[in-house]
Amino acid sequence: MSELEKHCYADGETALTGWVARPQGAPRAGLVIYPTIANITQRVAQKALGLARAGYLVLVADYYGEDITAFEQSQPLAKALRQDNAIYRRRLASALDAMQTLPDAQGLALGAIGFCMGGQAALEMARDGAQLSAVVSFHGLLGTAQPASAGDRIPPRILVLHGDADPMVPREQVTRFMQEMDSAGANWHLHVYSGVKHGFTDPASDQRALEAVAYDASADRQSWAAMHAFFNEIFGPPPRP
Repeated sequence: MSELEKHCYADGETALTGWVARPQGAPRAGLVIYPTIANITQRVAQKALGLARAGYLVLVADYYGEDITAFEQSQPLAKALRQDNAIYRRRLASALDAMQTLPDAQGLALGAIGFCMGGQAALEMARDGAQLSAVVSFHGLLGTAQPASAGDRIPPRILVLHGDADPMVPREQVTRFMQEMDSAGANWHLHVYSGVKHGFTDPASDQRALEAVAYDASADRQSWAAMHAFFNEIFGPPPRP
């Protein structure tokens, strides 16, 4: 993470550490990245830097306020955080607040993206009515303890990028998500990649010896391109070199 700038913030009394990537010129928009269950990883850092090169101001969020040195360490922390959905959403919202305190974020339109647990996190912010223009979920969990319903307001446009062979998000969950979004009148888009498992954007998925996860280079490229096209429509085309 040597190319990223550490940014300290807090959720109440919990001290958190975000990581900022800055574009060379004026930012097109501000983006919060909700990382995987293991907090920031090398792959998430690469994605943040790629977005900065595309002209975005980026803040990678922190879930736990402590360093994660092993994947197994993150699971009980995530379980504890998500036991109370109000506390979970407050922790996620603290990253959006931290983004808005950055001097170069003033006046920018904002969006959020997330990977795995982070995809769910980004969608939780949409369900919570966060003032975001766009939300993108990469192989994110689509279930929630607080589904949106008729009368709820979901401001951002939503793009879900999903592997059809993801056992953590079966088709029944996808269908329920679509019905939930329709009931709340959300503006949503769904891209489904056949034969693709959970964690498809991270080459390290193949090193975890977990049946549910696998890297897929094609889905990684296609989903990243879909996100950029989505953002170009919402935030405007990138400046010409």
